[in-house]
Amino acid sequence: MKLKRFLLRYYPPGIILEYVQGGEVKTKSIDLLDLSTATDVGALVEDIRKAEPLITASRKDQVVHLILRLQEKLGQQVDHKFYLFKVLRAHILPLTNVAFNKSGSCDKIATGSFDKTCKLWSVDTGKCYYTFRGHTAEIVCLSFNLQSTLVATGSMDTTAKLWDIQSGEEVVRLTGHSAEIIALSFNTTGDRIITGSFDHTVAVWDVGTGRRMHTLIGHRAEISSAQFNWDCTLIITGSMDKTCMLWNALTGKRVATLTGHDDEVLDVCFDYTGQRIATASADGSARVYDTETKKCIAKLEGHDGEISKICFNPQGSRILTASSDKTARLWEPQTGQCIQILDGHTDDIFSCAFNYKGNIIITGSKDNTCRIWR
Repeated sequence: MKLKRFLLRYYPPGIILEYVQGGEVKTKSIDLLDLSTATDVGALVEDIRKAEPLITASRKDQVVHLILRLQEKLGQQVDHKFYLFKVLRAHILPLTNVAFNKSGSCDKIATGSFDKTCKLWSVDTGKCYYTFRGHTAEIVCLSFNLQSTLVATGSMDTTAKLWDIQSGEEVVRLTGHSAEIIALSFNTTGDRIITGSFDHTVAVWDVGTGRRMHTLIGHRAEISSAQFNWDCTLIITGSMDKTCMLWNALTGKRVATLTGHDDEVLDVCFDYTGQRIATASADGSARVYDTETKKCIAKLEGHDGEISKICFNPQGSRILTASSDKTARLWEPQTGQCIQILDGHTDDIFSCAFNYKGNIIITGSKDNTCRIWR
């Protein structure tokens, strides 16, 4: 094995090693999820060198320099104010979901609709690359894999489909749920996907074969959302039974139940380190939990309607929420303070997302528009 070069990954922090083995170029990543501005870089690099034979003594200074750059990025203050950049009028019937592709280029948006189609768009030009057709009922959830090679769609027809972004073709069909698929999410490596259904269960699937690996059973009502953490060891699920559940992703066993909301939990997510969980509820509030202690550490209150979507920015320093009160809001996750209100939509906002760098926001609404904020 011969090391060719290092690539830096800012969100979440990590170093990608590009190397040659048997004449073939390969990559492996060193995740630095616990990195902070206070981390002892010298000690960290020594630990990395002990664990990774590709990093020789001659490469030590290079690795130190890369980690210092990551620390500098983590130390930057996020006080960005967003403004409306563009409005996409995407579908004839109402939008149900929007998502950015997750690679560093971030040039594509996918939208799902009541019209049973998913469309792939250019962020910059607003051009539609593809319309994915094949579902026999409304598309209610969608997600890109981290590699930005596939987009997954979940439908009221009880199936999920995986589509090739380059060709626009359907590559895998996931069947087995007995009710609508309302949530789906890929893991980081792209070899697993989870689907949450109104049949009260979450299924873990092999992406390559479409085979079901585990079924997560425990919620007493419909599933609203489900997500892997970054290192693919945990899954968080939200349900209409007002609870969230934490699961071991490898065994399918339940680890904990998070309570506190007074109404249905409509969305859940991890921050990039997996150390915090955010939840959104029909009770109009959002909550932040510590993954290790399972305790609520902040409450986000201010929306005048149910919160349907919640996500952390890539840095973990802001939370974005979308609500039926026609606004999206930015919050400080430590204190629960509202930082900015994004208004302008004329109907419920179903969905919201940050791009890879955290400097662009997209919101999707029942008013049939998709708004891009910079």
